[in-house]
Amino acid sequence: MSTHFTVRPARPADARTLAELRWAFRQEDYEGQPPAPARHLEEAERWIHDRLGGGRWLAWVAETGGDICGHVFLGLVERIPEPYGDNNPVGYVTNFFVLPPQRNDGVGTALLAALKRHARGAGLEGLIVWPSELSTPLYRRCGFQPPEELLELPLGT
Repeated sequence: MSTHFTVRPARPADARTLAELRWAFRQEDYEGQPPAPARHLEEAERWIHDRLGGGRWLAWVAETGGDICGHVFLGLVERIPEPYGDNNPVGYVTNFFVLPPQRNDGVGTALLAALKRHARGAGLEGLIVWPSELSTPLYRRCGFQPPEELLELPLGT
C-alpha cells in the first residue's frame, strides 16, 4: 500500500509533535508495557523547540493527511580550523523515526534523501549515524557504509 506524503524542514512549531514521536520511538525498545518516562514530555518539547529555533539542529518531517508521520534530525559537528584544506562540519544523523503504518511506503527513504540533499548543498564533510539493527538495512540502501577510520569508546555503564 502506498500513502501520499510530503517531506519538509521541521519548524519550532512542530516541537510538541516531534517530542511525542520521540517518546513513541523510544518506547518501541520495550516489549509489552514500557516503564514510565523518567523525563516529562515538555522537557523534550522545549529542547527541540530551542534547537530548531536557534539553528543548532536541523530536522525534516514527513506528513500524510496533515499529520507528521516521521522525522529525522541532523546535528552539525564543527571541526577545528586547519591550515590545509577544508574544515567543513560533519553531520550527525539521529532520532530517525517513522510511524509503523508508513514504514514500507518510502517515507524513511524520502526523509534521508532530503537530509542528504541538504548535507551536500551545505558542503558537509560526511554523515555519521549509530543505526539500530532495524534501521541498518535502510541506511545501507541509502548509501551509508561502515567507516574505515572511525573508532568508538563507549563510556556507558
